[in-house]
Amino acid sequence: MKALLIKYKLVIRFIFTFLAIYFVLTMAYKLYLDFSDGSMYYPDAITNLVARQSQSLLTSFDYRVELLPHSTGAYLKLIVNEKYVAKMVEGCNAMSVIILFVSFMIAFAGKFKPTLFYTISGSILIYAVNLARISFLSAGLYHYPWRREILHNAIFPLIIYGMVFLLWMFWVNRFSNFKNT
Repeated sequence: MKALLIKYKLVIRFIFTFLAIYFVLTMAYKLYLDFSDGSMYYPDAITNLVARQSQSLLTSFDYRVELLPHSTGAYLKLIVNEKYVAKMVEGCNAMSVIILFVSFMIAFAGKFKPTLFYTISGSILIYAVNLARISFLSAGLYHYPWRREILHNAIFPLIIYGMVFLLWMFWVNRFSNFKNT
């Protein structure tokens, strides 16, 4: 058993570091959501910001977009050209994806400055791609509502998670301390 622990020390360290960071960041985000309940930014400040920025992006492509708070649910209704196309829930803000990305980056850290720069840059890129993803999804749902399942459940998760995977692979192969072990 001791030989296995020594042999797989780096893997075990990665797993425990990843899980610990992921747990801490997820709990911090949950606390943020709990304290956001009843705030002036409905349903929470980050989701509200993502919705407003997606609205601006869609508006720049000549769509008329309204965001309306739902009367009973914790989401914003996204209306494109007077047609209700989607609801903006907390899961649309990409924070859970960013938490996953940051946890991996810390667990697979290299030198401090490159790790910090790549983590911040990657998080910003994930956020920006998520805005584009929401905007294109909303336009797609407006024009092709019968494609809702494939757009929402297949293509758009593939975009965001595929990009995160590529960011991770680039990091591991170029900068991580683990690349030569």
